This record gives sequence, C-alpha cells and structure tokens, in this order.
Amino acid sequence: MIEVPMLRPTPFDIASGTVLGVGPPTLRVVPPVAPDPLAALERAVLPALSRPPCLVSFSGGLDSSLVLAVAVRVARWEGLPDPVPVTWRFTGAPRADESSWQDRVVAALGVGASWEILRADHDLDLVGPVAGRFLHRYGVRHPVNLHLHLPLLELAGGGSLLTGLGGDQVLSGWRRPPPRSTRARLGRVRVLARELSRRHRPRRLFPWLPAETARQVDRALRAEQRAEPRRLGPRVAWHLRRRDLVITRSAFTAVAEDHDVTPVHPLLDHAFLDALTALAGPRHRTSRDGLLAEIVGDALPPEVTAPRRKAHFRDVFLRTPTREFVRSWDGTGADPELVDVVALRDTWSRWPIPGGTAALVQQLWLATAPAPAPRFPPRATPVRPLPPAGGRRAGADAEVTG
Repeated sequence: MIEVPMLRPTPFDIASGTVLGVGPPTLRVVPPVAPDPLAALERAVLPALSRPPCLVSFSGGLDSSLVLAVAVRVARWEGLPDPVPVTWRFTGAPRADESSWQDRVVAALGVGASWEILRADHDLDLVGPVAGRFLHRYGVRHPVNLHLHLPLLELAGGGSLLTGLGGDQVLSGWRRPPPRSTRARLGRVRVLARELSRRHRPRRLFPWLPAETARQVDRALRAEQRAEPRRLGPRVAWHLRRRDLVITRSAFTAVAEDHDVTPVHPLLDHAFLDALTALAGPRHRTSRDGLLAEIVGDALPPEVTAPRRKAHFRDVFLRTPTREFVRSWDGTGADPELVDVVALRDTWSRWPIPGGTAALVQQLWLATAPAPAPRFPPRATPVRPLPPAGGRRAGADAEVTG
C-alpha cells in the first residue's frame, strides 16, 4: 500500500464504528454582503467545468440533483462542455433504487446523451472487487463507502468530479423538522420512548465492544448529538469542524489527486455557506426540500428540488463477499483491547451485521487478504475513456467490476 497524505480514522474509530470529535472554532473573514446562494453555487462549480471531463456523482437525490442542475446551467451560459452525470444502479437493493428520479432529472436537464450508468451487483460490497482494489491501495478510510467513487475517479482522470458532499450536514443535520402526519408523530414518540430506556442501550448499540468501552462510546455519541446547534448558521459552522466531515474531505481529496482529478464539493463552498447563513442562519429545523426550493426559486426545473424519499444503501454494501467473510472469520487481526472477539463473532453470526462494524470488516479482511500481484501502478488506469461531451451515450448501462 502506498502512503497517501490523508487523514486516517484511528483504531478506536474503526473498532467503534464512530468518528467523533469537533475541532475548535476558526476565524474567517466573511464578506460584508453575502451573495445570493444560487449565484454562489454557480461560481463554485465553474472550476470543475473549466477542467473537462467534468463528471458529476449523480444519485438522483436532492443534493446531487442540485449540483448537476447548477453545473449544466453554468456550462451552457459559459459555452463549456456539459457536465457528465455518472450514476450507480444496483441489483438486489430496492431501498437504494432512485432510478425514477434519476430519469426525471436527467430528462428535465437534457443531459441524457452523455449520461453514464454503472451497474453493480456484489461489486460495491464492503470487501467486494471495487473495495478490494481500494483497500489494498489506500487501506481503511472514512467513510467506509468511499470506494464507490473509485470507478468515477478513474473515468474522470485528468478532469474533475463534482459531488453533493456535505448536503446531509449543512442542509439537514441531525435535528429533523417536526413530523407532518399523525403516523410520523407516533413513530417519533416510539423512538423517544426507546431512547428513555437506556439501561442496556450501550450493549445494544455496540455489542461487539467491551462493556466499559461501549458505555464510553455511547456517552460520547449522545453528547455530540446533543451538542449540534439548533439554528442553521451555527449548525453549519459546527459540522464543518466535525472530524467526521474533515476526515471525509481529506480522504476524498487525496484519492482524487492520486487520479489527477480535481474534486469540487459546491455545497461545502465557503461563499455558498456564507450566503446560506445570511439567508436562513437564524432558522430552526429547516426542511431540506423547502430550503432548496427557496434557494433555487424558478431558476431550475421543478424536478430538481421536488421532495422525494431518502434512499438507503445498506443492501448495496452488505452482500455476499461480506457475508462469507464474517461467517468464516476466526478472530484473526482483532485488537482484544478494543474489540470483544467472542462478542463480535456472535454479532456477526446474525445477518445483516450492524453497520457500525463495517470498518472492522474492512480492517480484518485486509489483515487476512494478501494484495494481488502485480501491484497497481502509481495511478490507476481509467475504466475506459469517456466519449466527447454531447456524444452518443456510449457508457450507458456499463458493467463495472474489479
């Protein structure tokens, strides 16, 4: 494995499945008059569009739809090549299916001719073919699903990649708006009732950790969740300092630069965040779709900001390769000071395994899986060259494997 300058999760982060901690406030010079949020987003995507091929990691969710739409709008204003949306579609993971919204947004923006659709079965499993290549090259990184961008970075070699990274933090956060329906309100009451019974909570949430470690992690996790500011402006600044997001950005940047790709995350652009704070900073519990609709107005097609359900990707990453590994794991590679090996084996005897053990799966698999020969070259080769912007949809429905 080559040494790449990026921040790494600690052994404790990996064992507990949490990346906790918030850095101190930093001083920034904020413009006296913040620009319009949409105008700030338009400026934020321009560096990526100016370095083609400009790919967009496009899932069909609100964040990636917004980024794609803004990039298309700016490219056509500036006479630059259209950005190329690249989308994963998965078999056997219906809760991750966003194809209907993907189709609607792409049609509304008129970028179907260059749309790249990558299909995956077991390919994106935590220790599947794509993750295996990633882990042998970079080791365990945060987040554990970072490998899903590896084929996109290979396609974008020499160009740029736009993402919706940061949307969950700056546009939503952990505190949800009040439930709108009676059913949703009853569901919230049931969740709160379970939270009130915390006697066995640490071992329930972290059964693979030693008892005292589980209690420490649970206390730290709850403390960080309670510390999230309620108003949007302070919440944005707080999330930008969280280790979770700092390590994610560091790893993404290092892997992208290793492929000669410029990564751009417009939703984390400082000018956009300043404008967003000027617009809605004092507000409490803003809804994501309502906030985006206010930012965009009628400048973009309504399909871009229309409310939609949140996709869930557990079944994309927990597939046959992970199931076979956890069933056969014999305790090799685990640090007994951090992990209760017997409890972990018991936890992994039931499927699906807890998502909090995903980084442990990758760490322990890597400890038992020798790197393939020959080793990878200094820069990974692209999956295949992209067609010229606006050309035929040559990459549609492509199979991507390790």
